[in-house]
Amino acid sequence: MKKIALIAFLLIVCVAAGRAQESRQDISLSGTALVEPYIASATNAQVSANRAFGALVSYRFMLTPSSAIEANYGITYQNKIHYNIGLTNNYTVLTRTQEMSAAYVRSFNFRKYNPFIEAGPGAFIFLPIRNSGSTNIDVKQQTDIGAIYGVGIAREISPSFDIRAEFRGMVTKVPTFNDSSELTTLDGKWYNIYNPVIGIAYHF
Repeated sequence: MKKIALIAFLLIVCVAAGRAQESRQDISLSGTALVEPYIASATNAQVSANRAFGALVSYRFMLTPSSAIEANYGITYQNKIHYNIGLTNNYTVLTRTQEMSAAYVRSFNFRKYNPFIEAGPGAFIFLPIRNSGSTNIDVKQQTDIGAIYGVGIAREISPSFDIRAEFRGMVTKVPTFNDSSELTTLDGKWYNIYNPVIGIAYHF
């Protein structure tokens, strides 16, 4: 009886070890920053912004040892987007930005270091915050479709955890917040937002 129990125990341990080695999923939590570029139109309209900080949650499923698909949700606390129209009219909009995206990830294995690249579609929601920091109260929530891309590296710190650092880009239209006034002069302009990310991932 003891031998049967021992064999059963060893089988369970082997199965658990095999599953751990074959973990095909991970979830990560990262801190992020958004660095939005300066954009100017042909009609003396400019837009600029200070940095925004937030968080990004990602779920990754391995299709093969080097290929994966990924789903992301990110949100920033708030930042100020500044609009200068005709060098005379100035507007400031406090904004909270959300990201919902998916990507194909290609990784390269070098022992405990795993560089990777990724790209895919994304939706970006610009949420205006109506308080004393926003000088234009007619702004409304805006959702735009765009894309993300990135290059990064993961460093394994245990069989279940790794640290990830990545430089991402978010390509979307310049937000005009569905405003019917002078901000529409920037309609059709595109943002390439820089998005550095660092966080930790758990494999299961």
